[in-house]
Amino acid sequence: MNETLRKPDCFFFGTRKLPCPYLDKHTERKIVTDLSGPNSADLYVRLSRAGFRRSHGLAYRPACPSCSSCVPVRINVVRFKDTKSFRRIRRANVDLITENISAFATAEQYRLFSRYQHRRHNGGDMSSMSYEEYRVLIEDTPVQTRLIEFRNGENKLVAVMLADQMIDSLSAVYSFFDPDPSDRSHGTYMILWLVEHARELGLEYVYLGYWIEDTPKMSYKQRFRPLERLGPDGWAA
Repeated sequence: MNETLRKPDCFFFGTRKLPCPYLDKHTERKIVTDLSGPNSADLYVRLSRAGFRRSHGLAYRPACPSCSSCVPVRINVVRFKDTKSFRRIRRANVDLITENISAFATAEQYRLFSRYQHRRHNGGDMSSMSYEEYRVLIEDTPVQTRLIEFRNGENKLVAVMLADQMIDSLSAVYSFFDPDPSDRSHGTYMILWLVEHARELGLEYVYLGYWIEDTPKMSYKQRFRPLERLGPDGWAA
């Protein structure tokens, strides 16, 4: 890393260029900062509002000189509009048992995670993660992080959502689910669950990370309307 920039309460670093994982023939760079320290929770809130995401103990944001395709997006919980499709997905998953637990990795989660990676993202960086690497993904966090497990009537783990809780919002860090074809739409259901949980807690937003218009795998985020996007003039639907 290079290009150190001093800020009042943290350092920002610029990473070297790497191949973009989303757009062919593109490279990516990021600016990152360490979230550790006594003010990590407050810093994380301010960085999230500025379009940053968390990975382990770092907050990062794309900073590609010739590309601005990665757009930070979030759901406004109060203004969120339910749809017929969302209601169908809730009905399809009404039997699931939800447990909101501390961010703690288990072998059962890892087996589901590995199946999901090999079926949905085979060949990607995460598809070869060891159990220890998965454990770090889940447990290495300097902020308030929760792990939401979803089980069916047979107590089989079918979906998992890793989410951070801030003073005004929830942030969907990562999720995975049973990759076998079904009409349950587990990925969408977990986001709907987060929206409802945020409403119960009196929180304003659910952060969904980045959206790229030309990436089909991210198109599902547009279904959550009004979807606020961060641009030069701030957050707007």
